[in-house]
Amino acid sequence: MATVPPASPVSPSPSPSPAPSRGEGVGPLLRAWREQRRVSQLDLALRAGSSARHISFVETGRARPSEEMVLRLAEHLDVPVRERNALLLAAGYAPRFPETPLDDPALGALREGIERLIAGFEPYPALVVNALYDVVAANSGVMELIEGVPRSLLEPPLNAMRLALHPEGLAPRIRNLRQWRGHLLGQMERQIALRRSAPLRALYEEVAAYPVPDTGGECAEPEEAVAYFALPMRIEHRGRTLSFVSSISTFNTPMDVTVAELAVETLLPADPATAKYLQSQAD
Repeated sequence: MATVPPASPVSPSPSPSPAPSRGEGVGPLLRAWREQRRVSQLDLALRAGSSARHISFVETGRARPSEEMVLRLAEHLDVPVRERNALLLAAGYAPRFPETPLDDPALGALREGIERLIAGFEPYPALVVNALYDVVAANSGVMELIEGVPRSLLEPPLNAMRLALHPEGLAPRIRNLRQWRGHLLGQMERQIALRRSAPLRALYEEVAAYPVPDTGGECAEPEEAVAYFALPMRIEHRGRTLSFVSSISTFNTPMDVTVAELAVETLLPADPATAKYLQSQAD
């Protein structure tokens, strides 16, 4: 198993459209989140056990919400944990959620659990990424797939999106690159809409601008037709084409910013031939 030192955490930032400054207080921030989630003041009030009048007063600065109300509204608006701290600060309260470095002894049990989890997926590839898709841990299955990638792309912080889409990374090996690239960029777009992160948008713009290698275009289907149950990543590995489907899981009810921004991605065999090959390599 390979563990990569985590990069600096993603800083909270505005959405692509103009967002209110935190110096304006919590009201404009809450209004921006409500509008982004397309929730009316009345709907939010009903969900939070309040009134539309009170929500209006909070958004316009005529009323100061309690700490409990800020957290309740943030919960119903699905505001990321990092941004909940920002809302509390804007309302004049202390942040509620710590941001503990992943290598801190306090997260020792978490690290051990993650390592056991991804090791348990071997020989199938599994990795853990943060909110910027920087890899913080990976098992031996991942290391097998990235064999031969230039060292410049493997320097920490190793970034999963750069690794997958860079023309010197895995992109030339991915046989259905245009489809898989569309899937990855769409995934990033959804995260940008959720988190309103400028660093994540900058990463998106970088990888979206990568040229698509000629050798990474769509290729013919395998001779033996396979009824895939999800869009696979079909990748060349040591002279054969392996097919994987991706599954991503996160932590429920996180109480720490670092933990909230971690995601575990596993690549499962999409066809019997891939499963058989990986098992043979493990024997």
